[in-house]
Amino acid sequence: MSHTIKPLLEMWSRDPARHAPLEDAQGLAAGCLISALGLSFLASVGLLTGGIAGLAFLLHYATGLPFGVLFFSLNLPFAYLAYRRLGPAFCGKSFLAIAVTSVLTDLQPHLLTISWIHPAWASVLGGLLLGFGLLALYRHRASLGGIGILAVYLQERLGWRAGLVQLAFDLSILALAFLVAAPAIVFYSAVGALVLNLFVAINHRADRYIARR
Repeated sequence: MSHTIKPLLEMWSRDPARHAPLEDAQGLAAGCLISALGLSFLASVGLLTGGIAGLAFLLHYATGLPFGVLFFSLNLPFAYLAYRRLGPAFCGKSFLAIAVTSVLTDLQPHLLTISWIHPAWASVLGGLLLGFGLLALYRHRASLGGIGILAVYLQERLGWRAGLVQLAFDLSILALAFLVAAPAIVFYSAVGALVLNLFVAINHRADRYIARR
């Protein structure tokens, strides 16, 4: 085989149970871009989401601090679980994804302006895009940290569906949102969280997609 063609072919893994570095790179990049876009739809109408992103949104709306900074900072305590329980590769890729998504989310207002969108539509689109983004990251052994790391850990150790685990946490966080947000905002936020987590629960199964790295 040509010395020129062979390295190109080796950029893609021939083993269906493993990802090559190039495959991981495109999966992580796509997951971060799509997740940041989903967060921008939610933020455009003041909606929340669950997990660490939900807490970051609450603090962002309350303090005015950049969402990306809060999102990254709140995820730092989960580094230990990611490193010790899911491995250094998962930990490294997850925190790279968190950093990239945080930066993209803060840059988004300078790159995209949503002049008007109904909160119901924003919740559906935002939840669906976040679901696609998380699915891409999960399938390349990464997450957006926080509850996502815990959800992947529980799925791999106990067989609990990651999407359903995350949904339970998300609904708990959204219940706290009633303390600081209008009921309509919390309702539409819950719709987005439901769309996101049902999408992940239906489409992400450890026994259906086995690629590892």
